[in-house]
Amino acid sequence: MATRAFVFPGQGSQYVGMAQDIYEADSSARAMMERADQILGIPLTSICFRGPENELRQTGNTQPAIFLHSMVLFAQIKKRHPSDGTLPAMVAGHSLGEYSALVAAGALSFEDGLRLVRIRGELMQQAGEKCHGTMAAVVGLSSEAIEEVCAEASAAGIVQPANFNSPGQIVISGSVEGVRKGMDLAKARGAKLVKELVVSGAFHSPLMEGAREGLKKALDLATIRDAEIPVYANVTAEPVTHAAEIRDLLYRQLTHPVRWEQSVRAMARDGAQAFLEVGPGKVLQGLIGRTLPGTATSGASAWNDVLQ
Repeated sequence: MATRAFVFPGQGSQYVGMAQDIYEADSSARAMMERADQILGIPLTSICFRGPENELRQTGNTQPAIFLHSMVLFAQIKKRHPSDGTLPAMVAGHSLGEYSALVAAGALSFEDGLRLVRIRGELMQQAGEKCHGTMAAVVGLSSEAIEEVCAEASAAGIVQPANFNSPGQIVISGSVEGVRKGMDLAKARGAKLVKELVVSGAFHSPLMEGAREGLKKALDLATIRDAEIPVYANVTAEPVTHAAEIRDLLYRQLTHPVRWEQSVRAMARDGAQAFLEVGPGKVLQGLIGRTLPGTATSGASAWNDVLQ
Protein backbone atom coordinates (compact mmCIF):
# COMPACT_ATOMS: atom_id res chain seq x y z
CA MET A 1 0.00 0.00 0.00
CA ALA A 2 1.18 3.53 -0.80
CA THR A 3 2.75 5.52 2.02
CA ARG A 4 -0.03 7.78 3.29
CA ALA A 5 -0.08 11.21 4.84
CA PHE A 6 -3.16 12.46 6.67
CA VAL A 7 -3.87 16.19 6.50
CA PHE A 8 -6.34 18.17 8.58
CA PRO A 9 -8.23 21.31 7.49
CA GLY A 10 -8.26 24.71 9.13
CA GLN A 11 -10.71 27.54 9.57
CA GLY A 12 -13.07 28.17 6.67
CA SER A 13 -14.14 24.54 6.16
CA GLN A 14 -17.02 24.72 8.65
CA TYR A 15 -20.69 24.45 7.64
CA VAL A 16 -24.00 24.12 9.49
CA GLY A 17 -24.85 20.43 9.76
CA MET A 18 -21.23 19.32 10.03
CA ALA A 19 -20.62 15.88 11.61
CA GLN A 20 -24.32 15.22 12.24
CA ASP A 21 -24.32 12.08 10.06
CA ILE A 22 -21.39 10.66 12.06
CA TYR A 23 -23.12 11.46 15.37
CA GLU A 24 -26.27 9.65 14.26
CA ALA A 25 -24.45 6.63 12.82
CA ASP A 26 -22.12 5.56 15.64
CA SER A 27 -22.49 5.45 19.42
CA SER A 28 -18.76 5.98 20.10
CA ALA A 29 -18.77 9.07 17.87
CA ARG A 30 -21.85 10.31 19.70
CA ALA A 31 -20.14 9.80 23.07
CA MET A 32 -17.03 11.64 21.85
CA MET A 33 -19.05 14.65 20.72
CA GLU A 34 -21.11 14.78 23.89
CA ARG A 35 -17.84 14.60 25.85
CA ALA A 36 -16.65 17.67 23.93
CA ASP A 37 -19.76 19.59 25.05
CA GLN A 38 -18.99 18.65 28.67
CA ILE A 39 -15.32 19.58 28.46
CA LEU A 40 -15.99 23.02 26.97
CA GLY A 41 -19.24 23.73 28.80
CA ILE A 42 -20.91 24.89 25.58
CA PRO A 43 -23.40 23.15 23.24
CA LEU A 44 -20.75 22.63 20.56
CA THR A 45 -22.56 19.74 18.85
CA SER A 46 -25.74 21.80 18.61
CA ILE A 47 -23.78 24.69 17.07
CA CYS A 48 -22.24 22.24 14.56
CA PHE A 49 -25.61 20.73 13.63
CA ARG A 50 -27.95 23.71 13.76
CA GLY A 51 -25.84 26.83 13.87
CA PRO A 52 -26.98 29.51 13.43
CA GLU A 53 -24.25 30.21 10.91
CA ASN A 54 -23.18 33.49 12.51
CA GLU A 55 -22.56 31.62 15.78
CA LEU A 56 -20.65 28.82 14.07
CA ARG A 57 -18.52 31.42 12.27
CA GLN A 58 -17.33 32.98 15.52
CA THR A 59 -13.68 31.98 15.70
CA GLY A 60 -14.04 30.72 19.27
CA ASN A 61 -16.65 28.20 18.04
CA THR A 62 -15.32 27.55 14.54
CA GLN A 63 -11.98 26.20 15.67
CA PRO A 64 -13.25 23.57 18.15
CA ALA A 65 -16.05 22.62 15.72
CA ILE A 66 -13.62 21.80 12.89
CA PHE A 67 -11.23 20.11 15.31
CA LEU A 68 -14.04 17.94 16.70
CA HIS A 69 -15.27 16.94 13.24
CA SER A 70 -11.75 15.93 12.23
CA MET A 71 -11.06 14.03 15.43
CA VAL A 72 -14.32 12.07 15.37
CA LEU A 73 -13.53 10.99 11.80
CA PHE A 74 -9.96 10.07 12.69
CA ALA A 75 -11.13 8.00 15.67
CA GLN A 76 -13.52 6.09 13.43
CA ILE A 77 -10.85 5.44 10.79
CA LYS A 78 -8.44 4.26 13.48
CA LYS A 79 -11.08 1.96 14.99
CA ARG A 80 -11.88 0.34 11.66
CA HIS A 81 -8.35 0.09 10.27
CA PRO A 82 -6.05 -0.66 13.23
CA SER A 83 -3.27 -2.44 11.37
CA ASP A 84 -3.86 -2.67 7.61
CA GLY A 85 -1.63 0.15 6.39
CA THR A 86 -4.49 2.65 6.18
CA LEU A 87 -3.20 4.78 9.04
CA PRO A 88 -0.71 7.55 8.24
CA ALA A 89 3.07 7.50 8.19
CA MET A 90 3.08 11.28 8.68
CA VAL A 91 0.61 14.10 9.31
CA ALA A 92 0.15 17.84 8.89
CA GLY A 93 -2.63 20.35 9.44
CA HIS A 94 -3.39 23.79 8.06
CA SER A 95 -3.20 26.37 10.88
CA LEU A 96 -5.89 25.15 13.31
CA GLY A 97 -5.55 21.73 11.66
CA GLU A 98 -2.05 21.38 13.13
CA TYR A 99 -3.69 20.66 16.49
CA SER A 100 -5.75 17.87 14.91
CA ALA A 101 -2.56 16.49 13.35
CA LEU A 102 -0.83 16.48 16.73
CA VAL A 103 -3.66 14.48 18.30
CA ALA A 104 -3.49 12.01 15.40
CA ALA A 105 0.28 11.71 15.99
CA GLY A 106 -0.17 11.01 19.71
CA ALA A 107 1.46 14.25 20.85
CA LEU A 108 -1.74 15.70 22.31
CA SER A 109 -4.76 14.08 23.93
CA PHE A 110 -8.15 14.77 22.39
CA GLU A 111 -9.17 16.60 25.56
CA ASP A 112 -6.11 18.87 25.67
CA GLY A 113 -6.35 19.54 21.95
CA LEU A 114 -10.01 20.53 22.28
CA ARG A 115 -9.32 22.90 25.16
CA LEU A 116 -6.39 24.46 23.33
CA VAL A 117 -8.28 25.16 20.11
CA ARG A 118 -11.17 26.69 22.05
CA ILE A 119 -8.77 28.99 23.92
CA ARG A 120 -6.83 29.73 20.74
CA GLY A 121 -10.02 30.62 18.87
CA GLU A 122 -11.26 32.91 21.63
CA LEU A 123 -7.88 34.65 21.92
CA MET A 124 -7.63 35.15 18.16
CA GLN A 125 -11.17 36.52 18.07
CA GLN A 126 -10.35 38.97 20.87
CA ALA A 127 -7.10 40.02 19.17
CA GLY A 128 -9.00 40.62 15.93
CA GLU A 129 -11.53 42.82 17.72
CA LYS A 130 -8.79 44.79 19.49
CA CYS A 131 -6.44 45.21 16.51
CA HIS A 132 -8.64 45.43 13.44
CA GLY A 133 -7.01 44.00 10.36
CA THR A 134 -7.78 42.06 7.22
CA MET A 135 -6.50 39.40 4.84
CA ALA A 136 -6.44 39.04 1.06
CA ALA A 137 -5.92 36.18 -1.36
CA VAL A 138 -3.51 36.72 -4.23
CA VAL A 139 -3.42 34.33 -7.18
CA GLY A 140 -0.82 34.27 -9.91
CA LEU A 141 2.31 35.67 -8.27
CA SER A 142 5.36 33.78 -7.01
CA SER A 143 6.32 33.58 -3.34
CA GLU A 144 9.27 35.85 -4.04
CA ALA A 145 7.04 38.45 -5.69
CA ILE A 146 4.63 38.40 -2.74
CA GLU A 147 7.51 38.87 -0.29
CA GLU A 148 8.61 41.92 -2.30
CA VAL A 149 5.05 43.26 -2.47
CA CYS A 150 4.65 42.98 1.30
CA ALA A 151 8.02 44.61 1.95
CA GLU A 152 7.03 47.58 -0.22
CA ALA A 153 3.47 47.78 1.12
CA SER A 154 4.68 47.75 4.73
CA ALA A 155 5.37 51.49 4.36
CA ALA A 156 1.58 51.91 4.50
CA GLY A 157 1.00 49.52 7.40
CA ILE A 158 1.65 46.04 8.73
CA VAL A 159 1.41 43.32 6.07
CA GLN A 160 3.08 39.95 5.54
CA PRO A 161 2.41 36.62 3.81
CA ALA A 162 0.06 34.54 5.99
CA ASN A 163 -0.53 31.36 3.99
CA PHE A 164 1.64 29.90 1.25
CA ASN A 165 -1.18 27.61 0.13
CA SER A 166 -0.07 26.29 -3.26
CA PRO A 167 1.98 27.54 -6.23
CA GLY A 168 0.63 30.97 -7.10
CA GLN A 169 -1.99 31.01 -4.31
CA ILE A 170 -0.90 33.05 -1.31
CA VAL A 171 -2.80 34.95 1.39
CA ILE A 172 -1.46 38.19 2.88
CA SER A 173 -2.46 39.53 6.30
CA GLY A 174 -2.07 42.66 8.41
CA SER A 175 -3.53 46.11 8.92
CA VAL A 176 -6.25 47.28 6.58
CA GLU A 177 -3.94 49.95 5.13
CA GLY A 178 -1.03 47.57 4.66
CA VAL A 179 -3.06 44.78 3.09
CA ARG A 180 -4.94 47.10 0.70
CA LYS A 181 -1.66 48.67 -0.39
CA GLY A 182 -0.34 45.14 -0.95
CA MET A 183 -3.44 44.36 -3.01
CA ASP A 184 -2.81 47.38 -5.23
CA LEU A 185 0.84 46.44 -5.72
CA ALA A 186 -0.06 42.81 -6.49
CA LYS A 187 -2.52 43.94 -9.15
CA ALA A 188 0.14 46.22 -10.64
CA ARG A 189 2.51 43.25 -10.83
CA GLY A 190 -0.01 41.27 -12.85
CA ALA A 191 -1.72 39.04 -10.28
CA LYS A 192 -4.57 37.05 -11.85
CA LEU A 193 -6.85 37.55 -8.86
CA VAL A 194 -6.67 39.74 -5.77
CA LYS A 195 -9.53 39.43 -3.31
CA GLU A 196 -9.99 40.75 0.21
CA LEU A 197 -11.33 38.03 2.51
CA VAL A 198 -14.13 38.23 5.07
CA VAL A 199 -12.27 37.41 8.29
CA SER A 200 -12.53 38.27 11.98
CA GLY A 201 -8.85 39.14 12.29
CA ALA A 202 -5.47 39.40 10.59
CA PHE A 203 -4.44 35.82 11.30
CA HIS A 204 -0.77 34.79 11.10
CA SER A 205 0.41 38.37 11.31
CA PRO A 206 1.84 40.59 14.06
CA LEU A 207 -1.72 41.77 14.79
CA MET A 208 -2.23 38.43 16.59
CA GLU A 209 0.46 39.41 19.11
CA GLY A 210 -2.22 40.05 21.73
CA ALA A 211 -3.19 36.36 21.66
CA ARG A 212 0.29 34.98 22.20
CA GLU A 213 0.63 35.42 25.97
CA GLY A 214 -2.68 33.66 26.67
CA LEU A 215 -1.85 30.87 24.26
CA LYS A 216 1.59 30.41 25.82
CA LYS A 217 0.00 29.96 29.25
CA ALA A 218 -2.43 27.39 27.84
CA LEU A 219 0.35 25.53 26.01
CA ASP A 220 2.50 25.47 29.16
CA LEU A 221 -0.37 23.85 31.08
CA ALA A 222 -1.14 21.25 28.38
CA THR A 223 0.49 17.84 28.36
CA ILE A 224 2.46 17.55 25.13
CA ARG A 225 4.32 14.32 24.41
CA ASP A 226 6.80 13.34 21.73
CA ALA A 227 4.89 12.54 18.54
CA GLU A 228 4.70 8.90 17.46
CA ILE A 229 4.94 9.86 13.77
CA PRO A 230 6.37 12.99 12.11
CA VAL A 231 4.22 16.14 12.17
CA TYR A 232 5.10 18.67 9.46
CA ALA A 233 4.97 22.04 11.19
CA ASN A 234 3.38 25.11 9.62
CA VAL A 235 6.19 27.42 10.72
CA THR A 236 9.13 25.39 9.36
CA ALA A 237 7.50 23.00 6.83
CA GLU A 238 9.72 20.30 8.31
CA PRO A 239 8.97 17.22 10.43
CA VAL A 240 8.93 17.54 14.19
CA THR A 241 8.49 14.90 16.91
CA HIS A 242 10.01 16.36 20.10
CA ALA A 243 7.52 17.77 22.61
CA ALA A 244 9.47 20.93 23.47
CA GLU A 245 9.80 21.87 19.81
CA ILE A 246 6.12 21.17 19.18
CA ARG A 247 5.13 23.52 22.01
CA ASP A 248 7.38 26.30 20.70
CA LEU A 249 6.17 25.93 17.12
CA LEU A 250 2.49 26.13 18.16
CA TYR A 251 3.28 29.35 20.01
CA ARG A 252 5.15 30.82 17.03
CA GLN A 253 2.47 29.71 14.57
CA LEU A 254 0.06 32.48 15.64
CA THR A 255 2.11 35.26 14.08
CA HIS A 256 4.08 33.33 11.43
CA PRO A 257 3.04 32.25 7.93
CA VAL A 258 1.54 28.82 7.28
CA ARG A 259 3.99 27.21 4.85
CA TRP A 260 1.50 24.72 3.45
CA GLU A 261 2.89 24.34 -0.06
CA GLN A 262 6.35 23.73 1.38
CA SER A 263 4.97 21.23 3.93
CA VAL A 264 3.24 19.22 1.21
CA ARG A 265 6.44 19.14 -0.86
CA ALA A 266 8.43 18.05 2.21
CA MET A 267 6.03 15.18 2.90
CA ALA A 268 6.33 14.01 -0.70
CA ARG A 269 10.11 14.32 -0.46
CA ASP A 270 10.01 12.08 2.61
CA GLY A 271 7.95 9.39 0.94
CA ALA A 272 4.26 10.37 1.03
CA GLN A 273 2.58 8.89 -2.05
CA ALA A 274 -1.08 9.52 -1.13
CA PHE A 275 -2.83 12.19 0.94
CA LEU A 276 -6.09 11.82 2.87
CA GLU A 277 -7.84 14.97 4.09
CA VAL A 278 -9.63 14.16 7.36
CA GLY A 279 -12.30 16.67 8.30
CA PRO A 280 -14.90 18.94 6.71
CA GLY A 281 -14.50 20.15 3.14
CA LYS A 282 -12.03 19.54 0.33
CA VAL A 283 -9.82 22.62 0.52
CA LEU A 284 -6.57 20.80 1.21
CA GLN A 285 -7.17 18.24 -1.53
CA GLY A 286 -7.35 21.10 -4.02
CA LEU A 287 -4.19 22.74 -2.70
CA ILE A 288 -2.26 19.45 -2.76
CA GLY A 289 -3.47 18.74 -6.30
CA ARG A 290 -2.12 22.09 -7.46
CA THR A 291 1.15 21.60 -5.60
CA LEU A 292 1.78 17.98 -6.65
CA PRO A 293 -0.20 17.34 -9.86
CA GLY A 294 -1.01 13.68 -10.34
CA THR A 295 -0.57 12.76 -6.67
CA ALA A 296 -3.35 10.62 -5.17
CA THR A 297 -5.63 12.68 -2.93
CA SER A 298 -8.88 11.75 -1.22
CA GLY A 299 -11.03 12.89 1.65
CA ALA A 300 -12.88 11.60 4.69
CA SER A 301 -15.48 14.19 5.61
CA ALA A 302 -18.61 12.09 6.22
CA TRP A 303 -19.75 8.76 7.67
CA ASN A 304 -19.85 7.05 4.28
CA ASP A 305 -16.17 7.92 3.73
CA VAL A 306 -15.24 6.08 6.93
CA LEU A 307 -16.95 2.91 5.73
CA GLN A 308 -14.88 2.69 2.55
